[in-house]
Amino acid sequence: MNIIITIAVTALVVLYAGLFKAKKTLLPITIIGLLISLGFVILSWNANTAYYGMMQMDNFALAFSAVSIIGTLFIFLLTQNYFTENSENIAEYFTLILFSLSGILIMVSYQNMSMLFIGLEIMSVSLYILAGIRKNDFGSNEASLKYFLMGAFSTGFLLFGITLIYGATGSFDLHTINQYLVGHYHNISPMFYPGVILLLIGLSFKIGAAPFHFWTPDVYEGAPTLITSFMSTVVKTAGFAAFLRLFAGTFAPLHDFWLPPLMVIVCLTLLVGNLTALFQKNFKRMLAYSSISHAGYLLFSLITLSSSSANNVLVYASAYTFASIIAFAVLILVKQKTGSDHFDSFNGLAKRNPLTAFVLTIAMLSLAGIPLTAGFIGKYLMFLNVMGDYQVYLVAFAILNALVGFYYYFKVIVAMYFKDGNEIDLDTPTQYKIVLLFSLVITVFLGVYPTVILNLI
Repeated sequence: MNIIITIAVTALVVLYAGLFKAKKTLLPITIIGLLISLGFVILSWNANTAYYGMMQMDNFALAFSAVSIIGTLFIFLLTQNYFTENSENIAEYFTLILFSLSGILIMVSYQNMSMLFIGLEIMSVSLYILAGIRKNDFGSNEASLKYFLMGAFSTGFLLFGITLIYGATGSFDLHTINQYLVGHYHNISPMFYPGVILLLIGLSFKIGAAPFHFWTPDVYEGAPTLITSFMSTVVKTAGFAAFLRLFAGTFAPLHDFWLPPLMVIVCLTLLVGNLTALFQKNFKRMLAYSSISHAGYLLFSLITLSSSSANNVLVYASAYTFASIIAFAVLILVKQKTGSDHFDSFNGLAKRNPLTAFVLTIAMLSLAGIPLTAGFIGKYLMFLNVMGDYQVYLVAFAILNALVGFYYYFKVIVAMYFKDGNEIDLDTPTQYKIVLLFSLVITVFLGVYPTVILNLI
């Protein structure tokens, strides 16, 4: 609980600092707050603390909290030179991201489905505002409206599903619901089954899985790039942690029931995400569609439930998060210089910016799943998990989709190294260099030594 309180207090302090026009103190205060909360995560390891049956700070919650906090810290470091000197809503940016993070921490540690809803709404309401925070930008307004409408629909599905589960079991507590399934396996209430399907649909909306993905590309493209980087990394990681806690834990006895619709969602997500990313000419929009395909790979962890499912998701989510942060960091730098986020903007980038181009290349290789990167280990663990249950055709389908991903990830590498362009010289601030360097080290280190976090949970 200290972790969430620290984040919430930091958000309020940042808001008051903005009220008194202390712009230069916003980032230091935020970084200190995040580092303190990360310290609480480390101190709480193996404590397995329960809070009145509402939240459970076990190693699962702490591991995903750590990834979320570090990812958010990196994204805050990308704010250097991101705002113009006359920007008036910098404090609002910082505060809303911190409030969203507090909702995320509740999402990864809930033990009661009412807390899942509360955490989800704290996160989502902040993101609705952040997506449309540029009031004079039509694209930002459109992104905010679409995200709000789709978020409201998905919340409706989620709440209806929670209601049916409560009607069948008389409880919101995950342990009680699981005990009900174990004790009444042959006479489960008919209300329970549609409740599970509605929860599956609601959470699929939140993580951008097909066929509930249609809000993702427009929202990611229209929102400010800094917010898009947060939404496609930290937010997606939290969504999968919530998904995993509910389905791999509580609903595990009904695995045979919800597996067929899940497999349909996985196949559609891989197909739609990869094929649509293939035809994109906009780097930011390509990352949006690729995030859909990565949702499909992450859902592999639920096809065959095992004791290593949570660790596998942690490895893949970490690999995806830090590689994507690199991609968005370089995108911000290129867009500030060229005013465009099309692939053509990256032409000839390696000639004047060899280090930045190299880091982005490693990130693209990791997202594509090339060996010696964290992305390869993540995909390998997901495929190995399913292969253990002899789902050979599904793995073959996923590998074919991964090969398609090679093409659109390599487009930006080809543009940087083999195409002539303006040969722009990027102004890379110190904080960007720190983010790029640490993200690169994490991506390569996890690719070579995945056992560091493979048995963490």
